Amino acid sequence: LEQKLRSMFQLDERSVFLSVSPLYHATGRFNIRVLECGGSCVIMRKFDAESALEAIAQHHITHGHWVPTMFSRLLALPREVRESHDVSSQRVALHATAPCPRHVKEAMINWWGPIINEYYGGSENVGVTYIDAADWLRHKGSVGKPICGEMHIMADDGSDTELAPGEIGLIYFNGGVGFQYHNDSEKTKSVFNRRGWGTYGDMGSIDSDGFLFMSDRRTDLIIAGGVNIYPQEAENVLHTHTAVEDVAVIGIPHEDYGQEVKAVVQLKAGYEPSDSLGHELIEFCRTQLSRIKCPRSVDFLDELPRSENGKLLKRVLRDSYAAKPATAAVPPA
Repeated sequence: LEQKLRSMFQLDERSVFLSVSPLYHATGRFNIRVLECGGSCVIMRKFDAESALEAIAQHHITHGHWVPTMFSRLLALPREVRESHDVSSQRVALHATAPCPRHVKEAMINWWGPIINEYYGGSENVGVTYIDAADWLRHKGSVGKPICGEMHIMADDGSDTELAPGEIGLIYFNGGVGFQYHNDSEKTKSVFNRRGWGTYGDMGSIDSDGFLFMSDRRTDLIIAGGVNIYPQEAENVLHTHTAVEDVAVIGIPHEDYGQEVKAVVQLKAGYEPSDSLGHELIEFCRTQLSRIKCPRSVDFLDELPRSENGKLLKRVLRDSYAAKPATAAVPPA
């Protein structure tokens, strides 16, 4: 797998890798791959959008490993700032760890060119998928095809049934890298099904060409009145609203339905939280999705909780609402 990564991402002694994430993250892995090839690494102490552009220009960066939040912050820079830095030295810009809104990825490809490559996997390496910019533009929203392991979409009902293209289920791989959790055999067993195939706990579907499309993590699935709701669908829509900087859609406790869909939104500079804006966001979502998939309420935060590597911490948000069950689902006026 590591040899394949070095080859696919064109790593050699001329590579200059910009490390913008914590070294315990996947970026640490790519630092090692670059050094093995005789290349160089430029390590930022902390990510800052304009400083990253300065580093690309100053050190003639050829490779980088990014997360979608970083892309959003780069795109949020004033046009004159973005255009004042030469980024033409870049050959490969990898991204992973979290879903990337389509409009963000399209904007990055338009800016940096067809060098935006994406992969999906995990520390366990039960399987890895990959997609380059050209394939992504033909299959927008996909995270690619397997480069490690064979992929299967399984029913989430314990039946051990493999699903057809287009159906959403748990993503499993066979033939990936073997692993075990340290001193936790039970957790290791929980990753594998009866066939010995492993999963990260994510849900998705494949299209007729075999490209994987993510839906959500199993733990983020919202079940309202017995209906499965994948919050990423609403998040993808809300991300395109002009007022939205960041958004998380979660399930909060509801006495009748079990869970209710809520959007927690971080606004862009220049926008103020209000009931009317909350109603506007709900209606905006309903223009593109069925009502059951859309939030019934919207809260605003100054900043959404994210880890150092850019992952949205939905668990933190869910925990904050756990003791505050909604008693009624009131639609906007």
